[in-house]
Parts: sequence; C-alpha cells; structure tokens
Amino acid sequence: MNKPVIICIDDESTVLESLKREIKKAIGNECIIETAEGGEEALDLLSELQEEKYEVALVLSDYIMPDLKGDELLKRIHEMSPKTLKIMLTGQADAEAV
Repeated sequence: MNKPVIICIDDESTVLESLKREIKKAIGNECIIETAEGGEEALDLLSELQEEKYEVALVLSDYIMPDLKGDELLKRIHEMSPKTLKIMLTGQADAEAV
C-alpha cells in the first residue's frame, strides 16, 4: 500500500523547502511530501497522484500566487479530492486579504 501524500504549494521555492523540511522533521517518513510552485502545477500533480492511487491526506497552499489564488485552488482541489484536508497559508497581515 502506498504511503499517504502531503502536497505543499507555494510560488517561493525557499518556503517550499522550509515546509518540506519541517514536516519531515515532525513526521519522518510516514508520508510522501510533494511540492508544486503554483496552482496549475498542483492540480496536475494531484491528478497524477490520484491516477496512481495515492491518498492525498493534506494540501498546504499559499494564498498569493501568480497563476491561481490559494482560495480558488483549494476549492478546485476539494472538487477533485473532497476527503483531503486543506490548509491555506499566507504572509498577509491584512485579514481582508484572506
């Protein structure tokens, strides 16, 4: 049986590497950690993982990205994978931005 997958999505590679490192430190090798640098890339990745019968347990997404905003991305991910836990991250201090 395949390990569950966590997908981290951010347009900044340093943020992605930091997320991946911290998650790996917390859970070890319990899950596979995949990354995507944008919304469209994340949707393609999710489709591939679903075709290969992987369970996507968690998606962590940035809010501000050039190709697709995090809220819209998470809605689309929910349509594809309703059981996946979805969390949106943002560095925006303004509550109206979220």
